[in-house]
Amino acid sequence: MTDKNRVLLFDTTMRDGEQSPGASMSHEEKIQISRIFDEMGIDIIEAGFPIASPGDFEAVTAISKILKNSIPAGLSRHSKKDIDACHEALKGAPRFRIHTFISTSPLHMKHKLNKSSEEVYESIKEHVTYARNFTDDVEWSCEDGTRTDMDYMCKTVELAIKCGARTINIPDTVGYTVPSEFTKIITTLKNKVPNIDKAVLSVHCHNDLGLAVANSLAGVQAGARQVECTINGIGERAGNAALEEIVMAIKTRNDLMPYTTGIKTELLSKASKVVSNATFPVQFNKAIVGKNAFAHEAGIHQDGMLKNRNTYEIMTPESVGVKQTSLVMGKHSGRHAFKEKLTDLGYVDVTDDVIQTAFGKFKILADKKKIVYDEDIAALVDDSMVQDKNLINLKSLKVFAGTGEPQRAEMTLDVYGEVKKTSETGDGPVDATFKCIKKLYPHDVKLLLYQVHAVTEGTDAQATVSVRIEENGKTTVGQAADTDTMVASANAYLAALNKMIIKRSKIAPQEQEHQKMKGI
Repeated sequence: MTDKNRVLLFDTTMRDGEQSPGASMSHEEKIQISRIFDEMGIDIIEAGFPIASPGDFEAVTAISKILKNSIPAGLSRHSKKDIDACHEALKGAPRFRIHTFISTSPLHMKHKLNKSSEEVYESIKEHVTYARNFTDDVEWSCEDGTRTDMDYMCKTVELAIKCGARTINIPDTVGYTVPSEFTKIITTLKNKVPNIDKAVLSVHCHNDLGLAVANSLAGVQAGARQVECTINGIGERAGNAALEEIVMAIKTRNDLMPYTTGIKTELLSKASKVVSNATFPVQFNKAIVGKNAFAHEAGIHQDGMLKNRNTYEIMTPESVGVKQTSLVMGKHSGRHAFKEKLTDLGYVDVTDDVIQTAFGKFKILADKKKIVYDEDIAALVDDSMVQDKNLINLKSLKVFAGTGEPQRAEMTLDVYGEVKKTSETGDGPVDATFKCIKKLYPHDVKLLLYQVHAVTEGTDAQATVSVRIEENGKTTVGQAADTDTMVASANAYLAALNKMIIKRSKIAPQEQEHQKMKGI
């Protein structure tokens, strides 16, 4: 890196992001995400934690072989076994990074590691040196850095650089710091570590106090030149700094932050959507990529926008890949217009089968609604893409609800090609519907989340339902949309169940113990 104002983007969506409850991604989803990240210009992609499970190891290996521009990275604790696993998973790539870490705060050293500061110091010397034997691109992180004694941090950073680390990462592991304090930490390192010029300073901020992006930018202004972040800000607890917010803050306020990134910002919206489809929905008011990020409803705002869009927009929707169109979709629209609309919405790799299925649903929906919005169409396509791969599919559903009689559901499912029917009563129509699924395909999972929201406004709006289920410590998320909330509920549950079945089939019994290491 020759430009002193160039900020590297280190994405950890598929490692730290996946550790967010309900965000587990399949092998295929990780491959799709990594291709978009590579195209978008992310500098380093932390593809996983190879020692955590065979699935993580396989994903890191596969991703490291397909990246054309980005540098693949794997995470390891201070353990030679971890570092060996990183090397084995990454060695097929022409260049790669081993990212190793250990806690340095008094709290973590005492209660998590049960090690003295001297023992941690010796561990840094041993394991950074060991990692350096496999690659000249070693990153070292002092976990819980913002609660670490400053003198001790300077001492350990100097040692890590001396042992071969080219990147030094300062994590705000529990989202504890504030911008002024983080600025002081980075400034102190720049001033007191004699060999700091031989490494790139990096920041990794969590969002427990809602300050992850602010702290990350403060770190950059103080001299850090790498930011570790995730798409949509997903991650442990309240999440990580959101990559799209970091990038657009730098781009929009370049007058105050004269830095550059290599990100093609027009792909941010697409990347957000792909990650969201694999994990969970993005909140409507999410900065940059949320549904309402470029929406204006108030009359005063609309008037200002009509006169000059800069009155209420500090960036254009096109700059982040949100496309505006005058194409109004309704019941008279044909298949060609529907396909053009999908292209405008960013669905460029959708198969003809998915388009045909979604178009059929669109025609049915258009008969019920005067206007079919972009969000309606996106929901239909997403639902069709999921159902196209399902092992269990809903054929029909009738629900009987109201006062005076038990709520009842009658359901027909296609279970592995066999059509099955049943009827169940329950404590409400949703309970009855889910009981039908459990009877037709016996299984034992825990329902962690059932959430309903309208895709668009009005009584004829589609309902989007999100369902999260758990089985033996593994979670999956399913989403579905329909104007009938009960149909959407059934399809969302089935989407989560199908993901669980696929995940279950890929994990051999002897690998179960490895899965428990995922959250380490």
